[in-house]
Amino acid sequence: MRVLVVEDAHALAAVVAEGLRDQGMAVDLAHDGLEAAAKLDVNTYDVVVLDRDLPGIHGDTLCQMITERDDRVMVLMLTAAGSPGDRVSGLSLGADDYLAKPFHFPELVLRIRSLARRQPSVRARTLRAAGVELDPLRRTVTRDGRQLDLSVKEFALLEALLRATPAFLSTEDLLEQVWDEHADPLTNTVTVTIGRLRRKLGNPSIITTTPGVGYRIDPSVP
Repeated sequence: MRVLVVEDAHALAAVVAEGLRDQGMAVDLAHDGLEAAAKLDVNTYDVVVLDRDLPGIHGDTLCQMITERDDRVMVLMLTAAGSPGDRVSGLSLGADDYLAKPFHFPELVLRIRSLARRQPSVRARTLRAAGVELDPLRRTVTRDGRQLDLSVKEFALLEALLRATPAFLSTEDLLEQVWDEHADPLTNTVTVTIGRLRRKLGNPSIITTTPGVGYRIDPSVP
């Protein structure tokens, strides 16, 4: 899952981003409306966490811009304006959810995941291929009925591969979907995480690698 956090308070933005990354999300940051609009033009996001009172382009205007896009992104307004009237006005702009500051971080995580599941393009909740079943809601993975204990990045990597099955995902695709815009494209972090994931999935290996193309789940593996 890829999330854009738009928040002009740098310290709060950094805390939110770090917490969401700890939950296995790829997170980009924008500190004003202009920066956010530019990132929305070049990247694909599942959810935008949007402050209302932004410099550059106001959050209300940015929310309306997002709702008019063909590639609709789910919007969670996260703002200090928390009265019932503020909530109604925010939702009337096209926001999909509204959470007032101060907030309880686990609630923010649950709301983001809920919005991501509500996207029209989201597939069935449980992903299945090659004997593997992954439930994004319950955060569980099994292979042939055996429960697997995956790290947040291993889980996110497997989820990305399962959603793409039977297509390949390149290293760049995985860095974008599982990590974020600050990931070093020259790093071996994808290779290392794939290796750990393969070991935990066990044999026969279901993740195939084609040099110059990328990785995929082999649906023919029993």
